[in-house]
Amino acid sequence: MALREWALGGVLLSPLLLYAVLALLVTGLLRLGLQRTGLTRWIWHPALFDCALYICVLAALVYSLSI
Repeated sequence: MALREWALGGVLLSPLLLYAVLALLVTGLLRLGLQRTGLTRWIWHPALFDCALYICVLAALVYSLSI
């Protein structure tokens, strides 16, 4: 999937919007998996970790889906 705009009812939408929503879902699933395995006790700053994990997942999605 290339980085091209989508026309939805005459409104142009950025593909980054879809990537951001998808990255949010994947980050939520990863966070849930970390909580269930007990690995979250090793995280010093949970909010900072969540933000960094989201950015990493978003970058990986954009890189892998835009080739």
